[in-house]
Amino acid sequence: MGMSHAYGGRGNDDESIATIHRALELGVTLIDTANVYGNGANEQLVGRAIADRRDNVVLATKFGIGSGHSVRGDAAYVKQCCEESLRRLGVDHIDLYYQHRVDPDRIEETWGALSELVAEGKVRYLGISEASAASIRRAHAVHPVTALQSEWSLWTRGIEDEIVPVCRELGIGIVPFSPLGRGFLTGAVTSVRDLTADDMRRTLPRFAEGNLDRNLAIVDALRELAGEKDVTVGQLALAWVQHKGPDVVPIPGTKRRTYLEENVAAATLELSTEDIARIESAAPETAVAGERYPAALSRTTNR
Repeated sequence: MGMSHAYGGRGNDDESIATIHRALELGVTLIDTANVYGNGANEQLVGRAIADRRDNVVLATKFGIGSGHSVRGDAAYVKQCCEESLRRLGVDHIDLYYQHRVDPDRIEETWGALSELVAEGKVRYLGISEASAASIRRAHAVHPVTALQSEWSLWTRGIEDEIVPVCRELGIGIVPFSPLGRGFLTGAVTSVRDLTADDMRRTLPRFAEGNLDRNLAIVDALRELAGEKDVTVGQLALAWVQHKGPDVVPIPGTKRRTYLEENVAAATLELSTEDIARIESAAPETAVAGERYPAALSRTTNR
């Protein structure tokens, strides 16, 4: 997402493509995009990056978010979005196709259309994003849900009580997005002044002045633990997500090879039960200041 959308600054397509290629060299095979990232530009970028190495990639994309954060799930829209994504990506099938946000009035219609895309060979597996436990069950009753993509990190743990257990009951993999708290848990952001004027994080309550200062205390506590293991605070936070289970595949985003390699190295970091307890004690969910989204965006999550 960050290569084309949301986090400000001009994208560098050459570096982005080099980063995707380096990811594949390092054994990262899941590449995740969406039709809404850069209004289709990110799918085109990913398509160019994987054009000569399609067989090495598990390609995931999404549909369902329209203009002004509207949500659509009608069958005609589902099929239209799929055809547009296939064209932009330059592929004949999508490995994992997510409903990006849930249209709760049309889950059965949406998933009926998605099931038809699987039957036609245009999509291999289906996923859902930011869905409630009840919506996951409804979708799964129409066609098996392969993966749930929702936010999960040390400062966003809302899926743990109900949603993760339902996924495990139904055999659904869990793909946490923003496992580094939109970059905050790396320690790279210490003030809103660190963010460009067009960076979406300026609109998020947790990055607002006051809240941000309180949240920096969490990073400081984690930094001490990271220092004991000679890793970065971002690597520690990412390893914590990775250790939530063998069915958990976090997808940290990055625009540069340097940060990619740092993230990949976190996959080899071993954490003991005691380590995890200390991390969670240093970063308790109750210490996080601010909601994760403003009200307009919150209304489209956990539906």
